[in-house]
Amino acid sequence: MAEMPPAGAGPRGPRPGDTQGAAAHTPDPGPPLFLAGCGLPGAWAGQERWRILQTHFGLGHAFLASWQAWRSDPRRPRMLHYVAVDAAPMPAEALLRGAAPWAALEPLAQALAARWRGLLPGTHRLAFEEGRLLLTLHVGEPLRVLREERCVADSIFLDMPGHGHAASGPDAAPPETPAPAAPQGPQAQAGDLARAAARHARDGTRLATTSADPACRKALAESGFVLQAPPVADGGTANLQGRFAPAWRVAAAAPGAQPGEALVIGAGLAGAAVAGALARRGWRVRVLDAAPQPASGASSLPVGLFTPHQSPDDGPLSRLTRCGLRMTWEALQALPRGRDWDDTGLLERDGRLPREGPATAWEDWCRPALPQERAAAGLPEGSPATWHAIAGWARPGALVAHWLSRPGVQFEGSQQVAALRREGSTWQVLDAQGRLLAGAGLVVVAAALESGRLLAGLPLQPVRGQVSWGPRAALPPGAQLPPGPVNGNGHLVPRAPSPEGEAWYCGATFGRAERSLDVRPGDHAANLQRLQALLPQAAATLAPQFEAGAVRAWTGVRCASRDRRPLVGEVQPGLWTSCAMGSRGLSFALLCAELMAARLHAEPLPLPARLAAALELGRLSPAPAGT
Repeated sequence: MAEMPPAGAGPRGPRPGDTQGAAAHTPDPGPPLFLAGCGLPGAWAGQERWRILQTHFGLGHAFLASWQAWRSDPRRPRMLHYVAVDAAPMPAEALLRGAAPWAALEPLAQALAARWRGLLPGTHRLAFEEGRLLLTLHVGEPLRVLREERCVADSIFLDMPGHGHAASGPDAAPPETPAPAAPQGPQAQAGDLARAAARHARDGTRLATTSADPACRKALAESGFVLQAPPVADGGTANLQGRFAPAWRVAAAAPGAQPGEALVIGAGLAGAAVAGALARRGWRVRVLDAAPQPASGASSLPVGLFTPHQSPDDGPLSRLTRCGLRMTWEALQALPRGRDWDDTGLLERDGRLPREGPATAWEDWCRPALPQERAAAGLPEGSPATWHAIAGWARPGALVAHWLSRPGVQFEGSQQVAALRREGSTWQVLDAQGRLLAGAGLVVVAAALESGRLLAGLPLQPVRGQVSWGPRAALPPGAQLPPGPVNGNGHLVPRAPSPEGEAWYCGATFGRAERSLDVRPGDHAANLQRLQALLPQAAATLAPQFEAGAVRAWTGVRCASRDRRPLVGEVQPGLWTSCAMGSRGLSFALLCAELMAARLHAEPLPLPARLAAALELGRLSPAPAGT
């Protein structure tokens, strides 16, 4: 009972030699019931953003049809948010087979399938169209998800899992793909699901469903929807429609900020991610930094690892890094692979697997390393290790440059911001002499440790780090290093670009409460010692360079909070912060930027509400900021 593809995307019929099942013979799907039932695309014309909620993703036809309609509409909203729920997402192959009969939808389904991996229970944010179309997929039992999560929807596609699916047609699962089991007590479930979906309506939200369940109709009417059932031709499908217009008074939904002028202080990963997120939403953003060039602080790290944190109990940090890494991995697709990043996968020595039983979705995030993978890395026989498929290395500075290059973003270096002052609805940025540098209605402080000076009371701590590295050309002929990155107590990136050609990188030290950027021979020795414990063979290969004093160094000071999680939130009206990424800037910067943008614009959150609370500024009770 999913959305039908648009009328302009007619079926192509079976292709010669096509034996992939009934999808190739799907009949004409008819009108796009969910879209038409919600008055789309007309309802979203000229809007800054539009939010669609679907209660069952299924084969994704409703999403693909909405995407196609948005692409084809010259008056489309700048941002389209599509929030969907599914207890057991179909495999990517099923999405492709389901869309194959419609030429207009097939390339969109291919783009969706390329990101359709690692869909564990929880929330997954998938970005398309340069981040202007965002799919937020909640994997979980729909009724529970709709009750626990909160997002305001402008359109609701009420789809009942396991109900009303015909034996054939575009919404039927391919023969080799078992359909999800129908929930227990369909009458009660239909009513409960309808009531749960109604919690996400605002005044005027339109809803469409093909459910003919009386319990559904009754629940919608009791929840405040004014319903109608347009007449249909013989053999057609009833399309129940409704508009949220309760007879009782309800609190108005927060409208969200309107794009305007914004200032971001800090041009590292955190600040650049915020600037890019705001620019995608129509803001004109000036990014100020004390250094003459972007990514001059901890984000100047030549090569960093992006890899999930894993724990037996799959705790908050593990789930947070997965949310962030998916978003970072998608953003990296815009950069040249092999030059600025590579998703090589990563071997983690002594990695801890989750206690949950094996599942296909887990294999994209972590699984026991194969014997040949451990042997290729040079691990001693019998050493426990975990393989992470969604992992690799990246140059943080390249990602910073990419985000700052977005239309609407302007970088201004050598800007020494000393204080903030509020004048009416405008925040002013001042230098050390009290002179005005800039002003805007929205200011975001993302200046790492300097954020604590501008926002008094932020509980920030410095963590010094030193990375050891050297050119591969200096290694003796036949020198053996692992084929890809290895992590554990320390790390090794055996091959990545440098100004001197391919290089290896290992480290890094953690000097808590230290700010010095001096290169320390003792830190080189500590990096080698960690490498000897992590990868004895690789350490023996690199030891002569350490002993000869030929190893190069990068030093930087990371910014961390008391509980080692980022700080994101509104300090005062119009003044926000996103900082304290610690050593996980590649995991957290974009996640925090999108969380901030969602709060600012009343958008769906990019992660579960309980995890979002784990990043909120208020959890550590910072003191008010400004002068």
